Amino acid sequence: MAHVFRSGWRYMLSGIAAALVLLGTAEALSVFFAAASAPLVSIGGAFIDIIPPWVKDAAIALFGIYDKIALFATMFLVVLILAAGIGLLARKHRSAALGAVVILGIGSSLVVVSRSGTTLIDVVPTLVGTVAGAVVLWALARLAQRAAGGSVEAAADDATGRRRFLLGTAGAAVVGVALLVAGRAASSARSGIAAVRDAIRLPAPAVAAPALPDGVSSPVPGMPPFVSPNDDFYRIDTALSVPRIDPSTWRLRIHGLVEQEIEIGFDELLAEDLVEADVTLTCVSNPVGGDLAGNARWLGVPVRRLLERAGVDPSADMVLSRSVDGFTAGTPIEALTDERNSLLAVGMNGEPLPAQHGFPVRMVVPGLYGYVSATKWLEDLKVTRFADDSAYWTDRGWSAEGPIKLASRVDVPRSFASVPAGEVMIGGTAWAQQRGISAVEVQIDDGEWQAATLAADGGADSWRQWSFAWDGATPGRHSVTVRATDGDGELQTSERADPVPDGASGWHRIEFTVQDG
Repeated sequence: MAHVFRSGWRYMLSGIAAALVLLGTAEALSVFFAAASAPLVSIGGAFIDIIPPWVKDAAIALFGIYDKIALFATMFLVVLILAAGIGLLARKHRSAALGAVVILGIGSSLVVVSRSGTTLIDVVPTLVGTVAGAVVLWALARLAQRAAGGSVEAAADDATGRRRFLLGTAGAAVVGVALLVAGRAASSARSGIAAVRDAIRLPAPAVAAPALPDGVSSPVPGMPPFVSPNDDFYRIDTALSVPRIDPSTWRLRIHGLVEQEIEIGFDELLAEDLVEADVTLTCVSNPVGGDLAGNARWLGVPVRRLLERAGVDPSADMVLSRSVDGFTAGTPIEALTDERNSLLAVGMNGEPLPAQHGFPVRMVVPGLYGYVSATKWLEDLKVTRFADDSAYWTDRGWSAEGPIKLASRVDVPRSFASVPAGEVMIGGTAWAQQRGISAVEVQIDDGEWQAATLAADGGADSWRQWSFAWDGATPGRHSVTVRATDGDGELQTSERADPVPDGASGWHRIEFTVQDG
């Protein structure tokens, strides 16, 4: 093996450089095609579609909102390892190595064309990238052969041959990486969608959200804000590349078990009487004590208004929402037709939806986990029945209806933190959308449960912050456990449950150290 490496490292570098050129070329060209025309995006999306729920849950638990970065990094590493292997194959069988590149390119093209929103022409970036990668591999393999003294043109491993190989390989790698970075950057702002979004001026709501009372934020230093800033709001979805949607051409179709099918455009949606509401969203993958929850002020059109306009068949019990990237969610129809503020949201915290949070239109449904309700980049609502249709995550073993469970967490101090001696301020957050929070209790070490001080109530659909001043803190290792009671008087269960299939449960407990003196 050591001999193979000593004699074959140049070929492995050739394969890696060729792979970078392939990916960079395809990424740069994908700017002019569908978002999923980039091979890493389409292959990553296909991988997300086929992995079992426990793998997704483990990735989110480990990486949180950085799960997509972790996936891309892993895919990139696998590609480089595979490319090194193909490069090594070129040492003895150059034609076979080129054939392997072509086979991989064709396979990637088939994945691209299988993705939602792509057509046959969207394979062009991958095919052109494959040709570029094959050409680079052929050229670098010849240079590697000359540098190793294995050809008629170069009888010895001289300095000139080595220099030409290293310059050629480095140049190809730099070009590939530059194209990859430039393509990613251009893709984010393609077609001026960012500028179009920034130019939108949302109308004032016909029904404004009540002003937040003083004191909705916990007084404990280090607590997260009551209203989550857009840039910090958690993002968990299946889209590896944020869809680029022009609101001037966007249309929402409402169909299925209705009296009349409806289509509505973005400007028509803005012309409706808009409603403003403070709603906390929660991801079903959020572990006990996790941060996959966020609170925002949303602006949009009540879903029930458009459903009433379409005329829902009494036999319907579900609405299947679809994103432009093919994601679907099945929402119980009562959650969209009762008096809660279920919205087709166009605004978030006073501005148009950010691209990563669903621009131009998404769903916001209080009281349900996002996987059954919070479809981003919305384009289709099908009124149907649970017996007749299923959605993306329910097909993968998650429960069908997804009501949010009562939850609470300790935000301050952080796990394993060290805090000064004296009074220790403890703070956290609790939520039970649609029911609200009526009480929070904390337990220091294994002592008695003690009532925490609740911050002001920002509404039953928003989370509620709390604080507790521990006066008797002694130096050493300690723990704090939290539990909440909702507005209906139900005490949060201590029974631990994993997120799959319908959300985590259990009391959050952290450990910290009080410093001596």
